[in-house]
Amino acid sequence: MKVYLDNAATTPLDPEVFEAMRPLMTEKFGNPSSIHSHGREVRSLIEVSRKTVSELLNTSPSEIFFMSGGTEADNTALLCSVESLGIDHIITSKLEHPAVLRTAESMEKKGVELDYVQTDGSGNILLDHLESLLKKGKNSLVSLMHANNEIGNLVDLTEIGGLCREYGAKFHSDTVQTIGHLPHDLQSLPIDFIVGSAHKFNGPKGIGFLYIHHETKIHQFVQGGSQERNMRGGTENVYGIVGLAKALEISYSGMADHRKHMEGLKKRMITKLQREIPDVWFNGESADFDKSLYKVLSVSLPETAGNEMLLFNLDINGISASGGSACASGSNIGSHVLTELDTDPNRPVIRFSFGKDNTEEEVDYVVDKLSEIISVGV
Repeated sequence: MKVYLDNAATTPLDPEVFEAMRPLMTEKFGNPSSIHSHGREVRSLIEVSRKTVSELLNTSPSEIFFMSGGTEADNTALLCSVESLGIDHIITSKLEHPAVLRTAESMEKKGVELDYVQTDGSGNILLDHLESLLKKGKNSLVSLMHANNEIGNLVDLTEIGGLCREYGAKFHSDTVQTIGHLPHDLQSLPIDFIVGSAHKFNGPKGIGFLYIHHETKIHQFVQGGSQERNMRGGTENVYGIVGLAKALEISYSGMADHRKHMEGLKKRMITKLQREIPDVWFNGESADFDKSLYKVLSVSLPETAGNEMLLFNLDINGISASGGSACASGSNIGSHVLTELDTDPNRPVIRFSFGKDNTEEEVDYVVDKLSEIISVGV
């Protein structure tokens, strides 16, 4: 049996999405910037896709900008906030994705003050500390991810956004893990930037979007032509854009059913792991259904002699998942998230992330094989 449980890394392309993209790869090949009929036909498909995305997120098409994915979108939000909005203070956490952390660090080297909001032992943002940082009175940008990609912890975007509005700060959230999996109502959400990446919700790789609130004005972020409302030069990834819109449409239409299905799989795995593997832990809030994203489960396993071979042995048994551990030293490359949570670096960690096509039989198979591998390695 082959089992794919790494859906937080990427998801399989939905067949309906491929069919929606197919014509753009063959007969509908015009450059969308051309004024002739071939170009106009493709241009209209981009704008229809933009309208689809904006309607699903309850915002205006003029606030959606297509780009290469979540990393570019995160980079753009931070860099352009500093350059266009005069941001001189970035507040983030040490649990963020490198697309945010590395960008914030590069801005610090250019003179922007950088503060890290404190988190508790489970990785939850301490709002009192966030407020104390906002009280510095600087022109601040807060960047906190909606759902952590490693441990699944969720933050309350409305609560944090409200705090940012109270102190006049801009708010950016890396929403890559939640777009297509949780609803986002941008008319009511107090936020300036969110991002999406199609391959996280059964769309194609290499395409994403950045939402910019209409009152937040930033300059052109890719110099060149007048594409993306004069904001991002370069010929558009048209089949990617059409695929993204179709994938998001499918995700929203089946969101409630998919969530129920994946919650069932996650609950089943937690129960079986606790029953079959002694001394198993769950990192962060990943086992709490009220505080974590339903498709992510971070599992801390007991130390065995075969720790370093765990992922290899899973792969041999046809199981795809992500692994990691805390950094044991400054020279040891491990998970910065698990290190910040002060997890035991000697315990192997597996992140299982579920998709809409996974089954109960697959979960049972994975837990059985994992139990066998660990018992042999003891």
